[in-house]
Amino acid sequence: MKKVIVVGGGAAGMMAAAAAAEQGAKTVLYEKNEKLGKKLFITGKGRCNLTNACDMEELFQNVVTNAKFLYSAFYGFDNRAVMDWFEKAGCPVKIERGGRVFPVSDHSSDVIAALAGQLKKREVDVWLKTEVKGLVVKEGCVKGVRLANGLEEYGDAVILTTGGLSYPSTGSDGAGYRMAAERGHTVKETSPSLVPFHIQETWCKALQGLSLKNVKVYLGLKGKKPFYEGFGEMLFTHFGVSGPLILSASSYYGKKCKGEKAVLRLDLKPALTPQQLDKRLLRDFEENKNKQFKNSLGELFPSKLIPVMVDLSGIDGEKKIHEITKEERLQFAHLIKNMEMTVTGTRDYAEAVITRGGIHVKEVNPSTMESKRIKGLYFAGEILDVDALTGGFNLQIAWSTGYQAGVFAAGKEQKQ
Repeated sequence: MKKVIVVGGGAAGMMAAAAAAEQGAKTVLYEKNEKLGKKLFITGKGRCNLTNACDMEELFQNVVTNAKFLYSAFYGFDNRAVMDWFEKAGCPVKIERGGRVFPVSDHSSDVIAALAGQLKKREVDVWLKTEVKGLVVKEGCVKGVRLANGLEEYGDAVILTTGGLSYPSTGSDGAGYRMAAERGHTVKETSPSLVPFHIQETWCKALQGLSLKNVKVYLGLKGKKPFYEGFGEMLFTHFGVSGPLILSASSYYGKKCKGEKAVLRLDLKPALTPQQLDKRLLRDFEENKNKQFKNSLGELFPSKLIPVMVDLSGIDGEKKIHEITKEERLQFAHLIKNMEMTVTGTRDYAEAVITRGGIHVKEVNPSTMESKRIKGLYFAGEILDVDALTGGFNLQIAWSTGYQAGVFAAGKEQKQ
């Protein structure tokens, strides 16, 4: 019987251990925290968006970095298989807006309980509060792991699923990157991803707490074509902007800007063309022609946004609507469709949903998740240089790569 050692009890680690044990391997899981799935517990605001029910093409489109690398993993254990796996493990799921899949109970703890239940059923030996410090490698083959207490534990295969650097409060400290790098693996530069933006403009602070739905954003370098555009929901904060739309934009910011300033352009009325918006303004202005400009915008914007829009328009708020010139009206319409902000950077790992960067995928066999440098060493989940947008796609990566690594580490023969 093969012995498989899994390092890290997060999403990818628990799935890898369950898959290896199902294949008949004696499986040991080491987790340095006092419980399994600490990061999983807080995902999706505690509801755990565990995958997305979209078709395969859309699944790949939502992967930002190294989508091709995931071809075998995604087809080997796809989103339907994931939903089926959790249903059979006693965690019924439901599909919500945008294909997002959640446990019916809306409790991430049920996802963790389903995984833990499968580990118990398959007799996985789980060691909590047990930290792994390094890999035992001899003649290009992994032989086991070195624990924090100095003891060495031996096995036929080791799966590293230690995650990245995001949410350090859950124990993510980049230990897996260090262990792999010590043994000759390349770690691609890491940065926080799916993370809020810092905004330079001070008016942003005045909008703190304001949430906008059905808006469109464009992100790009000044004077260049936008490299990201998206539609959805965003939130103003004391430091800048956040919300699902902004988190998705941040995936591209890390890739394209390398810390440079970028321009975030906001279209507050994406359903209207500039011509339709001008007609709407003409109608609103006609109805409010004797009112002051600042008192006539209640139908267009939430009350918190009105003083900022008046200020940015350059039109005197005391001015009567019938005194506003055509040029001023057209400039105001342009502002509504092109509200510009300057992104100066992102928040740090403490607020990042995931980590960009990680183990270079060119050094990993995409069909098995085995290292091309060290025989018997496997990788899965966030430790790899793969990342995706919000909506359950990053957890799908964890399940698919974890399952793949577990199956092949346990000794399944790769088809030639």
